[in-house]
Amino acid sequence: MVRKIKAKTILRLSEQGLSGRAIAKSQGIARRSVAETLDAATSAGVGWADVAGKTDDEVYALLFPGRGDRESAYERPDWAKVHRELARVGVTLRILQGEYMDGCRQTGKPYMGYDRFCKLYAAYVAGLGVASRVEHKAGRTIEVDWAGKTMRIVDPVTGDSSRVHLFVAVLPFSRYAFVEPALDMGQNSWLRCHVAMFEWFGGSTPRLVCDNLKTGVVKHPREGEVVLNDAYRGLAEHYSAAVLPGRVRRPKDKPSVENTVWHATMALAGAMRDREFGSLDELRAAIRAWLMEYNSRPFQKRDGSRLSVFESEERPLLIALPPLPYEVADWVYGRRVQANGHVAWARNWYSVPHAYVGSAVDLRIGASALEVWRKNTRLCTHRLLPATVANRYSTNEADLPDKATWKPWDRKRCEQWARRIGPGCAAVIGRLFAAERLDEQGVDPALAVLRLSKRYSAQRLENACALALRSVASPRYSHIRPILESGQDRTDEIPDDDGGGIGDGLGAGGWVRGGGYYASMGR
Repeated sequence: MVRKIKAKTILRLSEQGLSGRAIAKSQGIARRSVAETLDAATSAGVGWADVAGKTDDEVYALLFPGRGDRESAYERPDWAKVHRELARVGVTLRILQGEYMDGCRQTGKPYMGYDRFCKLYAAYVAGLGVASRVEHKAGRTIEVDWAGKTMRIVDPVTGDSSRVHLFVAVLPFSRYAFVEPALDMGQNSWLRCHVAMFEWFGGSTPRLVCDNLKTGVVKHPREGEVVLNDAYRGLAEHYSAAVLPGRVRRPKDKPSVENTVWHATMALAGAMRDREFGSLDELRAAIRAWLMEYNSRPFQKRDGSRLSVFESEERPLLIALPPLPYEVADWVYGRRVQANGHVAWARNWYSVPHAYVGSAVDLRIGASALEVWRKNTRLCTHRLLPATVANRYSTNEADLPDKATWKPWDRKRCEQWARRIGPGCAAVIGRLFAAERLDEQGVDPALAVLRLSKRYSAQRLENACALALRSVASPRYSHIRPILESGQDRTDEIPDDDGGGIGDGLGAGGWVRGGGYYASMGR
């Protein structure tokens, strides 16, 4: 590369009266170069006044025309074709430079290296006045952001006005745009705007580039991993996309959407400033009409329009949408799974796999379903119980312990346990259920009696039941427990008042200890 002489500087210093030796010493230029420049200016009849308004390159070209211009010895690539090919998915400059070298080898012509190939391509796209397509592949990226300015809707009945925020998204390759109004910039509005965006585009892309707002990114440190919002990550996974937030304070990471935000702000907030909208749906309809016109406008420096490029080149490359759209939901964190294998929400209970009893889980509550999550893993899903019911259980059989051994308690199961203890216990349990209107009402009283066998042994419970049946038509827990506590089942007799036992008579309330019982305590 030819090193250009600072011709303009030399002429300026010469005009100020410096000698050639002084100019060379002050600027670090060879004396021969200074003399050559001054001679060229004299021959061309050019002085400082003639070049004061010109650039350094223009002065050099004026004094030394043609110097430094040389024809490259390398075969020149078809830069227009390179630019077109880079728009295709999977094509890189490395691949195109390899194909260029193969073509040169076949024809025996010299070829340039990869570094020079990239530099000359960058110079080509700079001359076109467009961005390089190295980072803009068709169907690869969606850029999203909130517009800075807002709009308003006015209730036609009350006259109250509400501020409306504009969500903007764009496909960088085709510049195909989408705008959605929202009443706030909260988490659910952010997610709903994305759902509407994917429906508008008719597909999704592998990359989703957003700003570092809290509804999308929890933390973006200078060093370390980016922490994404859980709900935003879930939405991206639903549409087979990955969230790639731009660098903090680097709007050039998403220049397409920044430019579209400006257009949307000017066209909507500006052009529609004198229009009044009575509802969000009315404003949305107006925005959709503007979007169709905006996306159909012809490009100034490219052939076609946003819509034509999107339809012909980008839509076929989008990822197909899932059968059902993403359901925006609320999250509740840190709910503990109770001992009964259920977690509470809105006065009702929802089962969780029994292995997670005692663990803290997160709940995702949608419009019609409740999901239980733990450490980014969905454990189970339930249909949301109506808000009008309370203390109702939604239980998935798969969440229960071993289904071969676990059974719900009912009359049959209680009677089977009683028969294993003995005929006296079976008679007591039978009479308990017979005394209730519904079998479900007798389960808890029966279990209260049967569980005494775990504390006092099955044989003692059988003896106590047989003893209680002698004096009470339908013995219950309140009759049998005192017999076991006092040890009367061991003697097989019921003491009277004088014996100091339980002798104040038998009745519906069971045995009542008389004064003799307390008088004999401690003997």
